Amino acid sequence: MSKTLFAVGFATIAVPAMGADPATIDWSKIPASAVTLFYPGQSSYEWLRNDHKKGKGAKAVADGQACVRCHEGEEQAMGAAIVKGGALEPTPVRGKQGHIDLKVQAAYDDKNAYLRFQWRTNADRPGTAYPAYRFDGKEWKSYGGPRLDQEVREGKEPAVYEDRLSLMLDDGKVPGFARQGCWLTCHDGSRDMPRTASTAEAQAAINKSDVRKYLPASRSNPADWRTVKPAAELAAIKAAGGFTDLVQWRAHRSNPVGAADDGYVLEFRNFDSGKNHFASNFDGKAKRPRFMFDAAKKGEFLISGLNAQPFDPGAGWKEGDMLPSYFLQPADASGSAADNKATGVWKGGEWTVLIARPLGLANDDDKALREGGVYSLGIAVHDDNITTRGHHVSFVRTLGIGAAADIRAVKLP
Repeated sequence: MSKTLFAVGFATIAVPAMGADPATIDWSKIPASAVTLFYPGQSSYEWLRNDHKKGKGAKAVADGQACVRCHEGEEQAMGAAIVKGGALEPTPVRGKQGHIDLKVQAAYDDKNAYLRFQWRTNADRPGTAYPAYRFDGKEWKSYGGPRLDQEVREGKEPAVYEDRLSLMLDDGKVPGFARQGCWLTCHDGSRDMPRTASTAEAQAAINKSDVRKYLPASRSNPADWRTVKPAAELAAIKAAGGFTDLVQWRAHRSNPVGAADDGYVLEFRNFDSGKNHFASNFDGKAKRPRFMFDAAKKGEFLISGLNAQPFDPGAGWKEGDMLPSYFLQPADASGSAADNKATGVWKGGEWTVLIARPLGLANDDDKALREGGVYSLGIAVHDDNITTRGHHVSFVRTLGIGAAADIRAVKLP
């Protein structure tokens, strides 16, 4: 199989070439769409159906109206109002912007769809860092965190988190997604949302350490995250295509190896089958990192086969020494989890991210993109050392592969 070299981060990584190299496409000839993303605060599925505009908005949602029908063009004003603090933002983040202007372009050939995104970051540097493990002289402990974390807000930990671009995609099989998009998946009980579930509650009810995105169809009571349907019912929903695809480009955990991870949302925010491009660098049994940098090949990213070697507890570690929380494993990434290729370049205060996704995927955890198809698309950007609900999100847009849509992918010559 031929290979294309992507220069990302501090290294040049070889990845399989599948169709055109997106970096060589003449994007000046590809039409661009402008999409405004706004800060949503704690506007959850439950808020949309109960408190939105003191019931008036909730009635519109109950009547099946799309969010964009009432709020088209209001994204900037809504984001500016929410980000300042209030009922939807109990812990406002200092200096956070209310909206992001996103430029989107799309193309395709016989093998792939190619999506290009550009946006200006709030920070004056690329957000490629991720919370690390720090040696305190006796133990290795997590260090740093996203800006919504209480310890970060109190100044006890530094603000550290990677920039991220997320795409949630549906082909018409998820009821309500074309109208409400990401708001269908964001619920009370989730991290940094109202009534956040404790670790003990999440473990007891869903055997997870926390609550993340889920679709209403996965619960007997959509507004109660505890009411997960039996495994057989979930399997039937999934087999019928009742899940949304979730593609995530991560500036720390996927970009250095030319990838964007592949997942889906149903009863939880799941990864696709196979092996991801990144894995935890902590050995829970030994209570220490699994890998460390090769002394001759240090860098920001710890990559197996390139600059990582097994952790040596006798290497003379001193208080304040740090190692990455995750290591990257480009040679081991496999299966449906490894479908997407991506590159991101930060220059002049702006990210340019290119994602290549194969057409016609037949995996049971993917939505297949096909020529002539039109899909519902929700876009989110995590920027400025933040995660969970601290992102900026779009109303639903349509993506057409050679078909009329808000964002139309054009056929490459």
